[in-house]
Amino acid sequence: MHRAFFFLAVLVGVAYAVPSPRSSHVLHEKRAMEPVEWTKSRVLDADLVLAMRFGLAQQNIHKLEELLASVSHPRSPTYGQHFTAAEIVDTFAPSHETIEAVTNWLVGSGFSRDRLRLSGNKGWIHLNATTAEVEDLLNAEYHVYTHPSGVEQIGCHNYSVPAHIQRHVDLIKPTVHFNHRPGPNAARMGRPSIGNGPKLSSKAITITPTLATCDEMITLDCLRALYNINYTPVATDKNTFGIVEFTPQAYLPGDLDLFFRNFSPSMVGVRPISVLIDGAVVQNTSKSFNFNGESDLDLQYGMGLTAPQPVTLLQTGDLSEGAGFDNWLDAIDGSFCTFEGGDDPNQDGIYPDAAGSPQSCGIIAPPNVVSISYGQDEATATPAYANRQCQEYAKLGMLGTTVVYSTGDDGVAGFNNVCLDANDNEDGTSGKVFNPEFPATCPFVTAVGATQINPGSTVNDPEGACEQVIFSGGGFSNIFLMPSYQTIAVKAYIQSHLTPPPFTPGAFNTSVVRAFPDISANGANTSLVSVALQNYILNMRMNSSTGIDGQFGLVFGTSASAPVVASMITLINDARIASGKGPVGFINHILYDPIFAPAFNDITTGGNRGCGTSGFNATAGWDPVTGVGTPNFARLLEIFKSLP
Repeated sequence: MHRAFFFLAVLVGVAYAVPSPRSSHVLHEKRAMEPVEWTKSRVLDADLVLAMRFGLAQQNIHKLEELLASVSHPRSPTYGQHFTAAEIVDTFAPSHETIEAVTNWLVGSGFSRDRLRLSGNKGWIHLNATTAEVEDLLNAEYHVYTHPSGVEQIGCHNYSVPAHIQRHVDLIKPTVHFNHRPGPNAARMGRPSIGNGPKLSSKAITITPTLATCDEMITLDCLRALYNINYTPVATDKNTFGIVEFTPQAYLPGDLDLFFRNFSPSMVGVRPISVLIDGAVVQNTSKSFNFNGESDLDLQYGMGLTAPQPVTLLQTGDLSEGAGFDNWLDAIDGSFCTFEGGDDPNQDGIYPDAAGSPQSCGIIAPPNVVSISYGQDEATATPAYANRQCQEYAKLGMLGTTVVYSTGDDGVAGFNNVCLDANDNEDGTSGKVFNPEFPATCPFVTAVGATQINPGSTVNDPEGACEQVIFSGGGFSNIFLMPSYQTIAVKAYIQSHLTPPPFTPGAFNTSVVRAFPDISANGANTSLVSVALQNYILNMRMNSSTGIDGQFGLVFGTSASAPVVASMITLINDARIASGKGPVGFINHILYDPIFAPAFNDITTGGNRGCGTSGFNATAGWDPVTGVGTPNFARLLEIFKSLP
């Protein structure tokens, strides 16, 4: 779909006026962190035309948490009375004053009105300008950065705007947003890499899974027993559940059937409903655990736990451009394409692209629950970029959608166990500062950590924090303030366990900031079926006498935990819809409410080590390893059914 624009003036020519210099500028944004292994190779060609986008400040953003609480706090008189899409747009559209101020600044800087375009929702002003013009306008210097792999990126280290304009502009692109991961489509979430996705165990499966062996191999029945799940959906035609995957990650139909044949026979032959976003394909040419493991895992458990609920696969990005978080947001909210942040060329796939894939804007209504098992180190996102995206998750909650993100598998460290230096730059060799994961750090998503059945224990015993193969991601944001719903729980943990902090000074953010995860579910020894596992396991066992046990494998990670929690919320929505009520939407107010604590299994053992430390510890009450614990589905169901 093409974007809709209002022309600020009739297009009358293509000659570019040279803007005049400005001296009243103040720093507006600087790069989140310096690029590692990238070399500033040359200045950007002064005549190169850049597609500039000026993100206008929205109205009522300061009320966002309050408005979300009005429909999600269990004691709110308007609980469950979710907003309409039109109400969201009307509530947050930039003011006429803001639009006029930024327009007048650009015109006063020498750009004719016919060069400016205002997006359909009036949230972005678009301008094509040469590098020389942009550098003069923003008091910035653009360079080309080169990676040893040959990949090049453009950007500036910082940029400035006039002091009187600063409050009217959230961010400007392309500027400081830099992709720190080298390689083709490096910034895109689906690109296979060692540090991303679930982790596969090299251990052979030598048992026949039963409830007595859940400490060695987790199955659907193990999860049902662990979390007291005994519910079959009845309102499947009115309920919706979406799972996001980023191309080239893709499930294989044969994998689903083999898994279901063993653990849910009625599901053999059932497929997710594929919604192909931005030219996406469910590719089947690249077959390996790194290409298929994530999607297979998400769908095998998301579909298996919610059967017969249809599951929507939000397959995002084509094979050429890939995709980022903003791309799937575009598809479920057309206004986000131009209103709520827009796509960042260094974080997201930009469509239409060279392969001819169109941009997908508002092609599907937001599902009632969305599960995403992907993330990025928070340090690689600028505060402006992270905040704009986080605001969109809040709006989805206001619409009645529960957004679930996994928290990562490296404890208090970032992907590949990378930590930060004292300047909050990633340092893969000597960094000691904790490196939290985004979007899990956004206070308007439900962040899910990982637990395990401790070796030798049963489904009837308390779980511990996952300490096999992976460590549950958790800690404290370096960007987001602490939301009101978690103030009591988090401050209690800090007072009891982090006062004084048992780490080197500066190891983590001790300000009043967003803490995560919110909740957890099992993420250890999860059984997975993939035809791609055979060669993968063989390569892992080249020096081992252990044989290969067919196409089953055991995986570890919060990638397994997120769809489990999302599935339980989907079942709860089904029960509410069947009784004439609406979906639950944003659930964090209920997770942290002391009245509802009996609905969770408190996790009190284990930790999430990283960055040369033992990390945080799981303890009674909320903790930055497992959140409030794991759900007791039956109890949680009764709570949500009792709400209006």
